[in-house]
Amino acid sequence: MDILLITVTLVVLIAIGVPIGTALGISAVLTIFAFDLGIEMLGINFSSGIASFPLLAIPFFVLAGVILERAKLAATIADFFELLVGQAVGGLGMVAVLTCMFWGALSGSGPATTAAVGLILLAPMIRHGYDKNFAGATIANASDLSIIIPPSIAFIIYGNITSVSVSALFVAGIVPGIITGLGTIFVVYLISRRRGYAGSEKRGSLTEILTALRKSIWAILTPIIILGGIYTGIFTPTEAAVVAVFYSLFVALFIYRTVKWRDLTDILADAAVTSSVIMFIVAFAGIFTWTASVMGIIDLAANFIVEISPNAVVMIILVDLLLLALGMFLDAISISYLLMPILIPVLTAFKIDPLWYGVIFISALAIGQATPPVGVNLFTAANLIRGDVDSVAKEAIPFIIMDVIVLIIISLIPALSLYLPVKANLYVP
Repeated sequence: MDILLITVTLVVLIAIGVPIGTALGISAVLTIFAFDLGIEMLGINFSSGIASFPLLAIPFFVLAGVILERAKLAATIADFFELLVGQAVGGLGMVAVLTCMFWGALSGSGPATTAAVGLILLAPMIRHGYDKNFAGATIANASDLSIIIPPSIAFIIYGNITSVSVSALFVAGIVPGIITGLGTIFVVYLISRRRGYAGSEKRGSLTEILTALRKSIWAILTPIIILGGIYTGIFTPTEAAVVAVFYSLFVALFIYRTVKWRDLTDILADAAVTSSVIMFIVAFAGIFTWTASVMGIIDLAANFIVEISPNAVVMIILVDLLLLALGMFLDAISISYLLMPILIPVLTAFKIDPLWYGVIFISALAIGQATPPVGVNLFTAANLIRGDVDSVAKEAIPFIIMDVIVLIIISLIPALSLYLPVKANLYVP
């Protein structure tokens, strides 16, 4: 009866449109109260759920992303890539993907990347004859890379739940993120060649390319400094987040001078709101996880998954399918707290490396950001082109297929995720 209550309450609340964090909290508290599981534990679980050193990186990375967004650095990155590849078939689409890859490494947010890059490149793409829905779908799907290519809030959450090194997760996401980006570029090229989407008129000379590189170098250096510091062991991910804030402030205030001191109040307010939403979900998801654990739901679900198939590969593929389905309706953070406590004993039973699986898990969740009916990137892109989500979603199908193919490759070849962190002595399998 207790399992039925928490499950039905959660499903009903989500179905009627209650925000997922609130739904998790209400269903957990109601169950704790109804079955006297220890209402006095609520305060302890609420505070312990967010009182974690790795989670401290989240508000700092969010703040750094807001500062760089206000500094309008995405435009300088886009100009550089346009001079490099803009004249190729589907060149502006490729520019959009490459810009999303770099901007995602700065913002760590799919919707934020979609908005920042979309505001710069959607109009030029449409002006050059690209279908507006295809242009929106390209940017929405390329923005998925924001939670795969580090620094990634999703990796921080995964590391906090599983106790896997966040530094190792960041480095492990580099190669799969690049492969996913290349797959997206390949789809852009194939569709552009079939539809006749020509490149831009810009063919940059060496001087122009070097000038654009000089203008964008401060933005391009941001992920290099963050990841380089983590890779070499100079600082932890949380320390890297603080470094990112001070670096972004320096660049925005003194190099590009696109942010004024008076803007800092609004920047801090925006970052605080975004961070609060994330931590709200984290806190209530932690209470839900504790409640599910006390009731034995986690053990029951884990045993069920183990009994479905004795083959680890089959299990991974089946869970991938589940993640793709859940990603259509829920955000990555909520799914992480709902499923990872169940999957941790499953990974142990199948002797699956949790670092490798972390990349698989987050890559699967990334696809959901551009998958209808609740793909947040699709809604952001549709809003920018003043179109409807269904039309953008239809154009997103080839990209989703490619993302699933890459997900399968990552799920079958552990070395793609493990080589760099092992090489950097950040992880021992």
